[in-house]
Amino acid sequence: MTAVRYQRIAVLGGGAWGTALAVVAARAGRAVRIWARDPDVVAAIDQSRENPRYLPDITLDHIPATTNIGAALRADAVLLAVPAQATRSVAAIAAPYLAEGHPLVICAKGLETGTAKRMSEVLADAAPDAPVAVLSGPGFATDVAQGLPTAVTIAASDERLARDLCQSLASRSFRPYAETDLIGVELGGAVKNVLAIAAGIVAGRRLGASALAALIARGFAEMRRLAAALGARAETLMGLSGLGDLVLTCSGPQSRNFAYGQMLGEGGDPNDDHPLVEGIATASVARDLARRHRIAMPIVDAVAAIVGGNLTIDAAIEALMTRPLKHETE
Repeated sequence: MTAVRYQRIAVLGGGAWGTALAVVAARAGRAVRIWARDPDVVAAIDQSRENPRYLPDITLDHIPATTNIGAALRADAVLLAVPAQATRSVAAIAAPYLAEGHPLVICAKGLETGTAKRMSEVLADAAPDAPVAVLSGPGFATDVAQGLPTAVTIAASDERLARDLCQSLASRSFRPYAETDLIGVELGGAVKNVLAIAAGIVAGRRLGASALAALIARGFAEMRRLAAALGARAETLMGLSGLGDLVLTCSGPQSRNFAYGQMLGEGGDPNDDHPLVEGIATASVARDLARRHRIAMPIVDAVAAIVGGNLTIDAAIEALMTRPLKHETE
């Protein structure tokens, strides 16, 4: 039997997803430590063996936590499970403590505002010496932590790195697949959050199951067009990190992005603060990328305008439904 390359796993981020991934690593037999900024979160994990603020009712046996990032990073591999817009700052803090050759695994799904960079490009700036991988795909934190069957993608330009990380995290309930198409995996994860907001709006406005199915199909076409323009492989978008994640995130309010869209569809204020809804920031970045590459993404355009307060939902629906008729594949 092949030896597991990464035995000690650090998880940077004490939110729901970081906590769930720590449970995954522990379930796979790895030694795990969580780093979080908030001392109250760390104290709760260490004292009660739970993270009641972000992932209640999940027992965290043998998973210590710390606010000391240097102590946390005495590890063989690092799961970077902070929000997309915090990835650069946390990676820069972590970089001096990373051992040579030890990978940083991006677990956020988004595009950086201001630069329009994918998270792997952000790490190339903030932690240039670290090998980079991306973990993405369909998985709600609660399902994953509870041990319900989940399959994800782990991508790295070095196929051996991707395979070794898969082996380090795999268990009977968590099945990772190796991939080398970082662009496709990252864009699928980022754009699906924007489309999930649109799906939530459909639900909030009670536009029906037919409208939701059409939105998912046409939104997926937009995702594939942008990914192809940026150099991704088409088959990557057909997999877990593209179509699979899109279907999950558009399935109901367990998704923060869907829940936010549903709130908008029911008449809520887009200016309310929702820092963990990754699709809000990504919408305008994806829209601008599409325009730069002359890619038609009308659903993404509409979401960006709605969350920016520049278009009403009714006007967006009218505009989408009265676009010029064309062949479906155009």
